[in-house]
Amino acid sequence: MSDFDYLDKKNIYLDSACQTLRPQQVIDMMDEYYHEYNSCGGRVKYNWGIKLDEKIKETRKKVLNFVGKSSSKYTVAFTLNTTYGLNLVLNQLPPKFKKIITSDIEHNSVFLPTMTIAKRLGIPRIVLQRSVDGSLVYDKNDLSESVAVLNSMSNIDGRELVNLKEIANDLHKTGGIVLIDAAQGISHNQKIIQESDFDALFFSGHKMYGPSIGVIVIKKTLLAILDIGFIGGGMVEEVESDTYKLISDPDDLNSRLEIGLQNFAGIIGLSASINWIKNYQQEGVTTQAYQEKLLRFLFDELSNIPNIKLINSSPSSIVSFYSDKIDAHRLAIFLSAQNIMVRSGYFCCHYYLKNLKKYPPLVRVSLGLNNTKEQVDFFVKTLQTIMTNL
Repeated sequence: MSDFDYLDKKNIYLDSACQTLRPQQVIDMMDEYYHEYNSCGGRVKYNWGIKLDEKIKETRKKVLNFVGKSSSKYTVAFTLNTTYGLNLVLNQLPPKFKKIITSDIEHNSVFLPTMTIAKRLGIPRIVLQRSVDGSLVYDKNDLSESVAVLNSMSNIDGRELVNLKEIANDLHKTGGIVLIDAAQGISHNQKIIQESDFDALFFSGHKMYGPSIGVIVIKKTLLAILDIGFIGGGMVEEVESDTYKLISDPDDLNSRLEIGLQNFAGIIGLSASINWIKNYQQEGVTTQAYQEKLLRFLFDELSNIPNIKLINSSPSSIVSFYSDKIDAHRLAIFLSAQNIMVRSGYFCCHYYLKNLKKYPPLVRVSLGLNNTKEQVDFFVKTLQTIMTNL
């Protein structure tokens, strides 16, 4: 745990689905920006700004490489967070689509904007079911000329959109597009994303061991047809009294989504977090292998605790449960008294958890690369003790 040595060892953080902790390397890189070249990107000719511009360009390349896409087809824009990015693109879509498609297990960041965009465009909104394995249940006719907005991984129980590749192909055959909320999935399984021909992808650095910054990976063809209505500094190449001209350089189309001054320290920190994830090793194994070991241990141990009702049907880095013997918020407080941090409630998935499934508030345990088997074991034993003494 050397990358997290600044943490107090008594604290056990099990809420990475909300936001991951930051390894020291990410913090150091952001400090380096503030200390050594704190300047405005894309605007200045002095050395600090030139260095920053080079690092921003490098970060865009790293993002594209991370999601397996080419700069000839896609561009990368930085924004506030996943929610802001989704709203930014959805609210600038042209009125050419016939339906909005989403699923029942979406975060409110997807569920609510799809309501508003359907109303704005005056088109129907269809909520489709996701199966136990995470795949979208649909008929090809459902997708005709549609905008589909779906998560690649659920923040409820870690279900993944395993048929994303097929969904994208079917949408494109009928003139539709697919927008992916990758906030939860981006640091866990890039393969699903890399193998799909998505039109736009949205995620946040704070869920992948980086700073709070939003990222949009978008096809240049989609970006070119957006009805740009959010306008500000850094987006134009000419301004007259009553008219303006957006930057038209194909290598700088990302500027159309980057309104005003950006979070430059965040961009630098994101670059460091991508490096950290790609080079991570713990106990001599890769990121994927280490997470797999921990999540299986967690799932198996929780499955054996009496009076715990798991939402998950299989192991995942995100596990949610409830108990008829104790309120989830009260249980979270009891765990906090032992320096164990978990989430309680509906996790911004009110429609699915509260109204569709009628669950009471849940406890969510989400693992990160900062966690160890010893921490998970302590959590499980503490939970067992609490449940036994109720």
